[in-house]
Amino acid sequence: MNTASHNKLVSFIWSIADDCLRDVYVRGKYRDVILPMVVLRRLDALLEETKDEVTEEVRFQREEAQFTELDESGLREASGYVFYNTSKWTLQRLHDTATNNQQILEANFKAYTARRSTTRPTPSASQI
Repeated sequence: MNTASHNKLVSFIWSIADDCLRDVYVRGKYRDVILPMVVLRRLDALLEETKDEVTEEVRFQREEAQFTELDESGLREASGYVFYNTSKWTLQRLHDTATNNQQILEANFKAYTARRSTTRPTPSASQI
């Protein structure tokens, strides 16, 4: 990526912050929201390809194998990574169903983050 395209991308991201975060966060705190969301989106994008396989593995473990707790090794194998998302939500689906009702969006986001793998600690909403 050359400097011009990098700068264009950075400007685009910050313009989204100005449009979406204005009056919700103090301007100096945008970075506290932008970086975690960029990282979450990147992880989510990696998992999109195997979302159906992970969902099927969860269904298999719960219904056919009748596991009381999900087997992480099977979920890692289904995702192809050491992390996975067992939630029905993806960030794209959150975006597609988002309304102006902030409470619905926050509830959906909490459901999304609550179902990620527990390999790493999940940050609280105040840390995001």
